[in-house]
Amino acid sequence: MVIVVKPRSDKKHYFGEGGIDSLGAKMKAIWNGSLSFGLVNIPVKMYAAVERRPVNFKLLHEKDNSPIEYRRWCSQHDHEVPWNEVVKGVDLGEGTFYVLSKQELNSLKPKRSESIEIQEFVAEDRLERIWVDQQYYLGPDKGGQKAFFLLREVLTRGRKLAIANFVLREREYLAAIGPYGPGMLLTTLNYLDEIRSMESLEGTGEKPQYKRNELELAEQLIDKLTVRELDLSKFKDNYRARLKQAIEARDAKHLVQVEEEVKATPDANLLDALKASLES
Repeated sequence: MVIVVKPRSDKKHYFGEGGIDSLGAKMKAIWNGSLSFGLVNIPVKMYAAVERRPVNFKLLHEKDNSPIEYRRWCSQHDHEVPWNEVVKGVDLGEGTFYVLSKQELNSLKPKRSESIEIQEFVAEDRLERIWVDQQYYLGPDKGGQKAFFLLREVLTRGRKLAIANFVLREREYLAAIGPYGPGMLLTTLNYLDEIRSMESLEGTGEKPQYKRNELELAEQLIDKLTVRELDLSKFKDNYRARLKQAIEARDAKHLVQVEEEVKATPDANLLDALKASLES
C-alpha cells in the first residue's frame, strides 16, 4: 500500500476535526432544551460523549497527486447534473423509484425537539446490549440544577433508567437516560426493526457436547485472564498510531502490515490448546 506524504504544519487534516490531541478541550453543547416528565421540565444541555477520530484520507490521482472530484452524472443523457435538478427517490427495485419532491421530504421530516420527553422508567439491568447505539452526556442548564440532581439521585437509588424520545438533526431517537459520573448519560437505542435476528446465524443450530475436563480447563483459563477492573488505557488503535508515526517521519513512502492468518482451533486439539494456554 503506497501512502503519498506531503509536509504540513498542522495534523488536524490527517486525524480528524480538532486535531489528534483535542480530547482534552472544553466540551461544547450540541443541543440544549429540557428533560421532561409529567409536569416537570428540567433545563439541560447535551454533549457528545465520544469523539470519533478517523484518519481523513483524500483520494488523489496517482500521477500528479491532484484531488479526485465526484460529479453528479446522468447515466441516461451522459452529462453533469446541477444541484437544482437533483431529486431523491426511494429504490423499489428493478429500476423503479418512488420520487419525492423537496417539499414532500420537508413535510415528512420531524421537527427539532425542544425537550427530551421521558415516557417511562425501567430497571437498569433490563437494557439489552444489542439495543445500545451512541452515547451523550447530559448536564444541567441554568436554573435546572436542583431538579436535575434530584432526578439523578432518584434514578441512582432505584437503579433505574428513564426511557425517552427526542429529535436531533432531523432524526427521531429513542433513548435511555441514567446516572453517570457527575451528570447523566443519554444512550440512543436502536429501534427493534433495525436489529437483525440471530436465528439464521450459521453454526448456532446445534450445541456441541463438552467433556468435563474441557469445561474445567476453559473456566480456569478465563479465571486466569480475568481482571478486577477494565483498564481501557492499555488498548490502543495501533494502526492509527503507526500511520501517525509514518506521516510525521515524512520520508515514509510505504506502510506495510503483514498479518498472519488466524486459524480456528480444531475440536480434536481443543483440550491441548486449553492446557497450553494455562501453562503459558
